Amino acid sequence: MLSVEELHVHYGGIHAIKGISLDVPQGKIVTLIGANGAGKSSTLRAVAGLVRQKKGRILYKEEDILHRSPEHIVRAGIAMVPEGRRIFPQLSVEENLKLGAYARTDAANIRSDMDWVFELFPRLRERAWQKGGTLSGGEQQMLALGRALMSRPELIMMDEPSLGLAPLLVREVFEIIAAINGEGKTVLLVEQNAYAALKIAHYAYVLEVGSVVLEGTGEQLIADPRVREAYLGG
Repeated sequence: MLSVEELHVHYGGIHAIKGISLDVPQGKIVTLIGANGAGKSSTLRAVAGLVRQKKGRILYKEEDILHRSPEHIVRAGIAMVPEGRRIFPQLSVEENLKLGAYARTDAANIRSDMDWVFELFPRLRERAWQKGGTLSGGEQQMLALGRALMSRPELIMMDEPSLGLAPLLVREVFEIIAAINGEGKTVLLVEQNAYAALKIAHYAYVLEVGSVVLEGTGEQLIADPRVREAYLGG
């Protein structure tokens, strides 16, 4: 579904991504792990069209979207849940969800999709009238996920969805990611909690200083002594 080929990303004089290549097959969960500054978030931002200085190829369903606008990429079927959630705090839960569907014109289906999001996240239904800024951290993460799903994506990218959450909520978030994948969504996941991410990943890549240094199935990387020492606490 998604193929990144020899991708380079620059921020001014900083060469953040140094020719990485990776594949995200349809219907699978692919995760990127690595230390801060490894280039994980930059990879997602490049796919989403949020980075200007880039070269290589980003093929989505055989179309090169490297220089496409973020709006085109959303319409093509890619949604992103950004790091830090970035919901609209002064808008209600329902208004936040409606904004996720801004690029859609099939009004008849938007309501049914909102009902599906409320089934996936019952707490959001209970708080549909509340302002986003009054929700707990876990509820805001659910809202960010729900908002992305409202664009009806085929590929959903998630940047650090468990960041800042209590352990019990972290487990719930990963259960939700697996459930979203079970609904047929393809997932590209960036996550600092390497063990949890690898447990649900069909395939994974390890990034270091802008380059891919290891890859394999989630099970293979959990068992790899280099990954265990560097990211799984030995």
